Amino acid sequence: MTDPAFSFDVHAQPAEQVFNTVDSQPDGLSHEQVQLRHQQYGANRLTPAVGESPWVKFFRQFNNVLIYVLLVAATMSWLLGRWTDGTVIFAVVIINGIFGFLQEGKAEQALASIRSMLRVHTHVLRDGVRQQIDAEELTLGDVVLLESGDRVPADLRLFEGINLAVQESALTGESFSVQKQTDPVRVDAPLAERFCMLYAGTLVTQGRARGITVNIGDNTEIGKIGSMLRSVEPLTTPLMKQLGDLGTTLTKAILILTGLTFFFGWIWRAYPIDELFMAAVGLAVAAIPEGLPAVITITLAIGVQRMANHNAIIRRLPAVETLGSVSVICTDKTGTLTRNEMSAQSVQIHQGELAVSGVGYSPLGDITSAQKALNDTQQLTLQRLAVAAVLCNDARFDQKTIPWQLHGDPTEGALLILAAKAGLDPAAIQQSIPRLAEIPFESTHGYMATLHPSPEGSTQPYQLLLKGAPEKILQFCTQVWTPTGFLPLELTEWQQAIDHFAARGQRVLALAEAETSNPFISTAHQTQTTPDLTCYPFTLLGLVGIMDPPREEAHLAIMQCRQAGIHVIMVTGDHASTATAIGSQLGLNEPLTVITGSELEQMPAEELQAKAAHIDIVARATPTHKLKLVSALQADHHVVAMTGDGVNDAPALKRADIGVAMGKKGTEAAKEAAEMVLADDNFATLRTAVLEGRTVYDNLRKALVFLLPTNGGQALVMIAAILLGITLPITPVQILWVNMVSAITLSLPLVFDQAAPNLMQRSPRQSHEALLEPVLLFRIAFVSVLLMIATLVIYHWSMLHHADLARARTVAINCLVGAEMVYLISCRSLLNSTFSVRGWLDNGYALLAIFLLSLLQLALTYLPFMHLLFGTDGLDLQDWIMIVSSCLLLYLLMEVEKQLTPRFLFRSKKA
Repeated sequence: MTDPAFSFDVHAQPAEQVFNTVDSQPDGLSHEQVQLRHQQYGANRLTPAVGESPWVKFFRQFNNVLIYVLLVAATMSWLLGRWTDGTVIFAVVIINGIFGFLQEGKAEQALASIRSMLRVHTHVLRDGVRQQIDAEELTLGDVVLLESGDRVPADLRLFEGINLAVQESALTGESFSVQKQTDPVRVDAPLAERFCMLYAGTLVTQGRARGITVNIGDNTEIGKIGSMLRSVEPLTTPLMKQLGDLGTTLTKAILILTGLTFFFGWIWRAYPIDELFMAAVGLAVAAIPEGLPAVITITLAIGVQRMANHNAIIRRLPAVETLGSVSVICTDKTGTLTRNEMSAQSVQIHQGELAVSGVGYSPLGDITSAQKALNDTQQLTLQRLAVAAVLCNDARFDQKTIPWQLHGDPTEGALLILAAKAGLDPAAIQQSIPRLAEIPFESTHGYMATLHPSPEGSTQPYQLLLKGAPEKILQFCTQVWTPTGFLPLELTEWQQAIDHFAARGQRVLALAEAETSNPFISTAHQTQTTPDLTCYPFTLLGLVGIMDPPREEAHLAIMQCRQAGIHVIMVTGDHASTATAIGSQLGLNEPLTVITGSELEQMPAEELQAKAAHIDIVARATPTHKLKLVSALQADHHVVAMTGDGVNDAPALKRADIGVAMGKKGTEAAKEAAEMVLADDNFATLRTAVLEGRTVYDNLRKALVFLLPTNGGQALVMIAAILLGITLPITPVQILWVNMVSAITLSLPLVFDQAAPNLMQRSPRQSHEALLEPVLLFRIAFVSVLLMIATLVIYHWSMLHHADLARARTVAINCLVGAEMVYLISCRSLLNSTFSVRGWLDNGYALLAIFLLSLLQLALTYLPFMHLLFGTDGLDLQDWIMIVSSCLLLYLLMEVEKQLTPRFLFRSKKA
């Protein structure tokens, strides 16, 4: 679409000039103009993100160096005529790929929803006739008609507005609705201060409007953010980096060992070439943990399922683990830490300050003074103020459900809820007392005024009510209302109350009344845009402090994140003073370190990188600021989670190590950019997700520490046999059996282990920290050697006593599998003893796996057709006593090593 040059500064042009620039008129475009512009500028839609085809997603599952080696091993087996061996290896690879593909697709389906914020219907004027069209049919110059509740379908230059307010939090991060007006603003006005503009994706909360379409599709402010989003490349997760490095290292080591063993057997032991080739294949299959990709996928999938049960939807499997290594959470305020519902928190009347309990759009709550019930004087004054707040108000509530459903401006809705908590019925008051005249709110004069019949006992027939910014209202007031009479207005005392409310992050409104005999609202200067109400003797009723309150559970969640060593940074579009007050209530670090977006932007990259992790709040932040902050934290080696719900959050969500979008109030742009979506919009859910992420990582390490020695022990048996020039104690096809029935079967129960008791008291894992620390590498080597020695010794014992190769190999296989069974129990805690009832019995999956594998081994040992396929033979009681005794001895040695090695050779955290 052509990018019209006039679109950039229309906020600084008078509406008449904008009509001339876009070649339009107040009664809309003609049919011919619409057709021509559709051809020139295209449809009003955002360019969709380029998705992966199902085939690309499927083949991406095989992009792993270990899988490459397994495919080569399968091919070599086929070339040597070992069709069964090659087919088994290939089948394992394909099954793993299918499983990963299905899990990723299932996670994507969980987010199926409306794909565009612009797919709405809107009303336009064309040829002077009002029409309803699909928003995609809008074009430049169209005149759009909007009312309360409508979503703005494109970027519009406002030329007519009546009591108009717009919720722009999805774009700017501001909690409050913005009052709009038609006058141009300065050219360099920031987006949040362009009061004559309406932007695509924002919501009209009050009033009516007409605007000229000046930007559509990708040229809207939402579209520009979308373009920025497409240019941001997501990062590889720490787990994928570490597993990639591990796979590369394992592959190199396996290939080198296989090559050296092959040449040793050829040159020094004179093995036949075809036998050496199969021995090499057997060594590669024995050494490669082919079950590892499947175990990783299953572990992550189980993490996905657990998180889904806690309202956290994972879009990509590796994101589960990434949560466990998060060290910094950059969180949006509005709708994430706060409820995104305005609530009256405080009331100031002549008799003192009143506290209002209860949050959101629910009438449940109390109003108290110094934690005591109100006296009669306070109650009468409060009700007088509440009636004024209800009448000087355009909002309405649908009271069929709790919380009530708001229709109108959130700030005005908070005043209606305040009246309900004061014991009044807002709907009944609005119906019984008519509105005779009004002055709609405009930012130019900062207040709203309504005229009504006076209540009983008044000296004049009409009552004029006033609501607005306290600095404006106090100018008109000379006295204060009390039930017993009027008192002089002490301006200093009321200003202190205003400052006190503002310091707590509350937006302050003042309410006043005046009696008059005029049934019309008169102004001293009818030609002025701003009315003059100085001719009315206004009496101050009181002040109301309103804010978007923090979520009740957010404070506890932040405290738990801090205990887990996770630093929380609040990033918001609010003013610094408001953000600071909210941050203190949420329990962020004290004293708070607060900077503004402009300060962050001017900070050199090196300075920001050094200071980023010590920032607690970033106020007045734009999408660019959020992106720069995340990048600075990552440059300082932090693993960063970014939470948010707005379009403006999407680029930072995508750039972060893990983006976390809100499911209920989050925009589709945010959800598409995020790795995880919180279905309940609850920041506290993130704490549970971090716990699950850390549990997944712990369980993955357990699976690695289990798989690598079992494969290593098998490989060492093959190598030792070739080096010693003896008959292989286990044949390649028997190794395939062991891998097929034990490697995945026995490692899977580890992924069901519950979180360690101290898991959320540990510091976050560093992104550069090794997947396997030195003590675990020693364990892997130690157990590999133990398995090799046990297998060779029991094989040699059987040959000495029975001189039967098939029987000796059967004893060796059963000893190897039995040793893996007890090693499974030992791996349930990597550094703490499992020599207890809990260590053996509290994971039912482990006991089930041992039981099933025992049945399979009995089938391998005693069924005739298994003898034929795998070259095994039956055993007697003496053989089983030797096997069980060897396994128990190995278990004791493993547990002793677990206690001695960390104490004398390494320093390590307990897991």
